[in-house]
Amino acid sequence: MGFTLDAVMLQDEVRRVLNDFDNMSSDEILDVLTKIQPHLKNEITQNYLQGKIQTTLGISDVTEKKKSCKNLKPYLDWYIQGI
Repeated sequence: MGFTLDAVMLQDEVRRVLNDFDNMSSDEILDVLTKIQPHLKNEITQNYLQGKIQTTLGISDVTEKKKSCKNLKPYLDWYIQGI
């Protein structure tokens, strides 16, 4: 199975977020999570992540928003691992 340029670029973007997570803004993290959400293998997981992203977008406190993003970090790992 070949990878498209878009898929490779998205993987690079996910790796960049994972490698510099603490210095990334919540909005940058949520943007990447939104991009990977439709590519997760399980529809239930896709829908769950979509709900978590929406909830996190609604948080106004910067510290709380970042904490919420940290809870979503495993999705980035799973995407890279192909789960």
